[in-house]
Amino acid sequence: MLERLAATIRERRGALADTSYTRLLLDGGVARCAKKLGEESVEVVIAALREDDEALKGEAADLVYHLLVLLEVRGISIEAVLATLEKRMGLSGLEEKANRGRKEG
Repeated sequence: MLERLAATIRERRGALADTSYTRLLLDGGVARCAKKLGEESVEVVIAALREDDEALKGEAADLVYHLLVLLEVRGISIEAVLATLEKRMGLSGLEEKANRGRKEG
């Protein structure tokens, strides 16, 4: 599903800007896409705190979409993100964070 959605977003680069919201976002560049992802993140938090399951599902879907748009505008594939997650599988969260800290330092 994520790969299909990412492919659709990639295809929207060629769509007419007046018919595609995705194209408008992509044309806005990294800053616009990142800002929109931030807005959607806040909406997910609000829906979660309100304990509204339907709103949370909808906002979570929006968040995933906007994350994929941001990845597309940066030229990062969802497959690369999934590969990163795959590497982390089998590690405890604390171990994974410790490994990340050593790589960054």
